[in-house]
Amino acid sequence: MSGVLIIDKPRGFTSFDVVAKVRRITGIKKCGHCGTLDPMATGVMTVLLGGATRFADLIPDSDKSYVAGIRLGIVTDTLDITGKVIEQNEVTAGPEEFERAAMSFTGRIRQTPPMYSAVSVNGRRLYSLARQGIEVERPEREVTIYSLRVLSRDDVTGDYTVEVDCSSGTYIRTLADDIGRKLGCGAVLTSLRRVKANSFTDSSSISLEELEKAALEGRLGDCVISIDSLFEEYPALTVSEAQSKRFSNGGFLSANKLKDCKGNRLYRVYSPEELFLGLGEMSDGENLMVKKLYFDR
Repeated sequence: MSGVLIIDKPRGFTSFDVVAKVRRITGIKKCGHCGTLDPMATGVMTVLLGGATRFADLIPDSDKSYVAGIRLGIVTDTLDITGKVIEQNEVTAGPEEFERAAMSFTGRIRQTPPMYSAVSVNGRRLYSLARQGIEVERPEREVTIYSLRVLSRDDVTGDYTVEVDCSSGTYIRTLADDIGRKLGCGAVLTSLRRVKANSFTDSSSISLEELEKAALEGRLGDCVISIDSLFEEYPALTVSEAQSKRFSNGGFLSANKLKDCKGNRLYRVYSPEELFLGLGEMSDGENLMVKKLYFDR
């Protein structure tokens, strides 16, 4: 079986834990995920099964949406509530100051990845270095915060809940820390839920318990989504039977013999029976070359 599962990741699980659990439930050895979530985080996690794993490096970077809890007055080494507290400060900023500070980080901004992250520097994961007490220079990255909205607040504890729409690669922990620094009192992330990724929302996700129940009842196939659903931003091409065979054997297809094949880009390629064959790429304006073939295994 090949395809995609949209899992509602539980709190306390690493992304690797989720993949291992899916592998055990489904009995499929080849499993992978798109986009790491911290153990503290919950929500949308895209898991690839079987032949779908071959497309992991071609899945477009997608915008994400999160609901995050932020507490003012605390600074930790991990930038979230699970870390070691290194500062506790008085909070003098009110709701209006918080919102102004938060909104100042909308648009294109630059972020420094936290030390406790899966980013690699000189071949080593930052979290591995952080656990040894080693801090290194991290290259900044440009990300985009499309919108930020305050959903609720607790004036007694200094807790806020915000909804963030952002580009791929955005660290919400870093955003919380940046807001706290701007306010002069520090801040940490207390909760994080990814509510949208790869065009799927948490309403379309399933829990690991639901997946296990479906497997026991023989309904596993009902939970699996086709891999081409992750490539809907690419135009679809339906080719002839002869073209299907040629493409599936690694041969290129002449663009002038393909309807709707216009422009240099990636395309989803389908057989006359609407079976997904794989991704094709046109780069010379004349021929559609095989980028990646899909095998249901």
